[in-house]
Amino acid sequence: MDGRDLLAGRYELRGVLGRGGMAEVHDGWDTRLSRAVAIKLLYPAMAADPGMRRRFEDEARAAAALNHPNIVAVHDFGDHDGSPFIVMERLPGRTLHDQIASGPMPLPQVRAMLDDVLAALATAHAAGVLHRDIKPANVLIAPAGTMKVADFGIAKTAGAAHTATGQLIGTMAYMSPERVAGAPASVADDLYAVGLMGYEALTGRPPFPQEHPAAVMRAILDQPLPPIGAVRPNADPALAAAIDRAMARDPGLRFGSADEMRAALSGAAPPPRPATKVMAQPVVAPSAAYFVPAGPKRKPMSRERKLLIAAAAFVGLVVGTLALALDPSSTTQTPQPISTSTPVQPPPPPPTTSAPPTSAAPVVEAPKPPKKGGPGNGKGHGNGKKRD
Repeated sequence: MDGRDLLAGRYELRGVLGRGGMAEVHDGWDTRLSRAVAIKLLYPAMAADPGMRRRFEDEARAAAALNHPNIVAVHDFGDHDGSPFIVMERLPGRTLHDQIASGPMPLPQVRAMLDDVLAALATAHAAGVLHRDIKPANVLIAPAGTMKVADFGIAKTAGAAHTATGQLIGTMAYMSPERVAGAPASVADDLYAVGLMGYEALTGRPPFPQEHPAAVMRAILDQPLPPIGAVRPNADPALAAAIDRAMARDPGLRFGSADEMRAALSGAAPPPRPATKVMAQPVVAPSAAYFVPAGPKRKPMSRERKLLIAAAAFVGLVVGTLALALDPSSTTQTPQPISTSTPVQPPPPPPTTSAPPTSAAPVVEAPKPPKKGGPGNGKGHGNGKKRD
């Protein structure tokens, strides 16, 4: 290839390494620095859209600013015959997709892979860059076994290219339920995809193997994946718990950051409980492991119990009133029955001297004092005027 066929007069295009929904990646050679590179070319149909070109350029610059050992380095950006391209670090190793195709990975290797990917995401998220296309095909394996995440920034334009042929199958299988439902990508979305990669690495099979895009969407929305303990029983609790939490359908239950997930994955600290968990699901009772009840609470008093107490209070009031009306201070006077035919008159004042018990006949009106000379009480009192 002569100089006229070189990209930007510098990069030689060789064989195709892979194709995606927006671009294809070529094996390349940097003639100026004499080193192998990988060159990504935006498809002509995408390059014809000014908005797509602008986003491609902006995100390429953002990706080039990310400098981390677990991120594939971006060396250059340019335009060739109207097609933008990105020059990246060329790795001779395989992808994580190739590794998983050989079968389930050993537990230590899965843990190391997830730690490398999360370290890369922590750096990207801190710089305000979301990957939006985390999947095994975008994780490259360096010769020393280190994992390197590729396609930072480029996948951020995938939302505008969902109508492209083949785009749904390649990326939707690693999208979160909320993103499939139309929500924009977020940190929680990237971490959900990391959880799916851990699930796939432990089982040796893709989490949603359906081929048709509609079937994949339906599975993501309606068919939650089983917990890691059910598909890989020998996984240690910290690893299983971290992956299960990352795959939670509710984004509020996932990790708040890549660093938080790394800590839980290593077992250095238990996965912290999200602050919004109870608020998001108020009907779910807190676990006894982290909830100490303040003490027993009284149940609200029922209406029947309130009526019963009120009736008892009323009866007590009536009884007390009757007791006072019948003058309980006199121990020799027999209570008189109340006539229902004649209005009740107030009782007479108590006598000054003791008197024999009166008849039990109903008292209709107050008794009058006897006339002078009438029968007395047997003690010489007569009509009560003469006293000893």
